[in-house]
Order: sequence, then structure tokens, then C-alpha cells
Amino acid sequence: MLSWCHPNSPKVVDLENKPNIFGKKWNQSKFTGRLKHFTTVVNPLNLLVPDNKLLECRKVVLDYKNGIIDKNLTVDELWRAKHLFDSAFHPETHELSNFFGRFSCQVPINTFIHAGMLTFYKHPASVIFWQWLNQTSNALLNYTNRAGIDDDTRSRMFNSYLLATGGALSSSLGLNYLCRRANFHTIINRMVPFVAIAIANIINIPTMRYNEFTTGITIRDENDNKIGTSTAVAKMAIAAVIIGRLFIAFPDMCLSPIFVDWISKRPWYAKNRWVSGPIQTTLGFFCLLIATPIGCALFPQDLETTIDKLEPSLQEKIKKITPEPKKIIFNKGL
Repeated sequence: MLSWCHPNSPKVVDLENKPNIFGKKWNQSKFTGRLKHFTTVVNPLNLLVPDNKLLECRKVVLDYKNGIIDKNLTVDELWRAKHLFDSAFHPETHELSNFFGRFSCQVPINTFIHAGMLTFYKHPASVIFWQWLNQTSNALLNYTNRAGIDDDTRSRMFNSYLLATGGALSSSLGLNYLCRRANFHTIINRMVPFVAIAIANIINIPTMRYNEFTTGITIRDENDNKIGTSTAVAKMAIAAVIIGRLFIAFPDMCLSPIFVDWISKRPWYAKNRWVSGPIQTTLGFFCLLIATPIGCALFPQDLETTIDKLEPSLQEKIKKITPEPKKIIFNKGL
């Protein structure tokens, strides 16, 4: 069994009301609840759990789903198994995800990539390599956690990858050229990678989800009854996801360069320029460690809107429902 959990946790079989691990452990309507949830999912320490333990977690979760409960299984062990399951396995196929495509790998892998982009931002060849690597990493994350795979999905992912990479490269190279011509301050030059990431996200996410602009997103009422699909809420959902992604990148890509620029003016730095890379990498790691779960938790998974924000035809349909829904709820995606 999962021996690293609290030994005094009650046994699941002894509980009259057993945990619903297929919901969330914490209240997702509150920011603190969402933050706790995403902290467990993106925790880099999950990467240290060996595959045999992860497979054990999968067995615990799938057995529990089928009503099979080990008599010695505790509540802490059950939730720990579920969190590791969410972190390492595909939600639909239940197959072990590619190591570098797991959510728990995003902090260390982005630390490495962001450090490269911030350190080697002056030379075109370096800019091309690091921006390409960043978009390839994003594409791997999207592919690993895809909802399903068919020819249309493959085509959409490939087109999104090409467009995002092209947008990131053209903006990075173009802005670097302008900064050199205008002789901007070093800090402005160091902000170019963040602008490139922002542009890539603005291209990538809508391209990946372009079908939502035509077919819409499912909307529900406060009682979880399906009402229909709306293209209007797709814009809200995609905007929320983009904001969350940019929030995650901002502290590392914008605040750490300011700090590095500040220390570069200290007298001791002139003889110790080698410390720039390690300091920037360490700062980046802690920025991402804190910002990643916060960025994921900024907005609830299920967003709410009002009827007047929907398409006129959908508003007319909803007004005929008795009683008329007070809330319109939709899933924003990740």
C-alpha cells in the first residue's frame, strides 16, 4: 500500500460516507481550494515517484471506481493515489503519460527553457533554438493531455504548433532587431522573450480550439442541466486560459530579468559574471513553482455568465425555459 501517507488516517471501508475522489478534494468555487488542487497536480516531487508506485496508484483509483476497496486502504492513501493518478496518467485512456508531457514536469522543464531564453536572448541562432524548444514543449504537453486523437485533432495540433512557433520566432527576431536599432535599455531587451511567449499563446490557444468558435461550448444551468452550445462563451473561456498562461510566465520572464539587471550593477558582479545563469535559473524555478498553481487557479474550471452575454438566438431559447435559469455555466478548459 502507499506507505508514505499518514498512518493514523481512517480506513475507507470503515466510513459510511466514502470520499468522492472523482470530484475534487477541495472546494473549487474558492481560489484557495483550486490552489490546493493544482499545487498537488503540478508538484515536481511527483516526478520522483517510481513507475511501479504510479501503477499501484492507478490500480487503487480504478478499483475504487469499480467498488473494489482494499480493507487496509486509508483515506490519505486514497487521495494521494488519486492526485498522483491525475498528475501522471491520461484522464481518458488511463495510460502512463510521457514523462516530459506530465503536468508535474512543467515547472522543471519550463525553468530550463525560460533560463535559456533569458540568458541567450541576443543571438538570432539562440533565439530560434530556445523559442522552437519552448513551442515544442508546449505541443508535447497538449498532445500528451489531448482529449482524443483523430485526423482532425492531429491536423489542428500540427497547424497550431507551426503558427505558434512562427509567431514566437518572428516576434522575437523582429523585436530584438528593433531593440538593437533603437538602443533600448537592457531590461527592455530582456523582456522580448516574454512578449514572444505572449504572442505564441495568443496564436496557439485559439488555433487549438478554433472549432469552439464554430460549434460552441456546452452550457449548463445551475442544476447541471445541459441547455445547448454557445460560441459567445468560447471567447470568454479562451481569454481566461490565455490570461492564466501569461500569469504563469510573467514573474519568471519579467521580474527575474529586472533582478538580474540590478545585481549586474553590483561591484562584486564584474568578477563573478558566471553567477548570472545559476541565479536566473534558481529565481525562475521558484517563480514558476509559485506562479504555476496560482495561474491555473486564477479562474474556476466552471465559469459563470449571464444570459444577456449569449447569442440572441440562444437568449430566446433560454427565456422559454421554466423556470428560467439564473446562471449559465461552462467549462473553460485548460
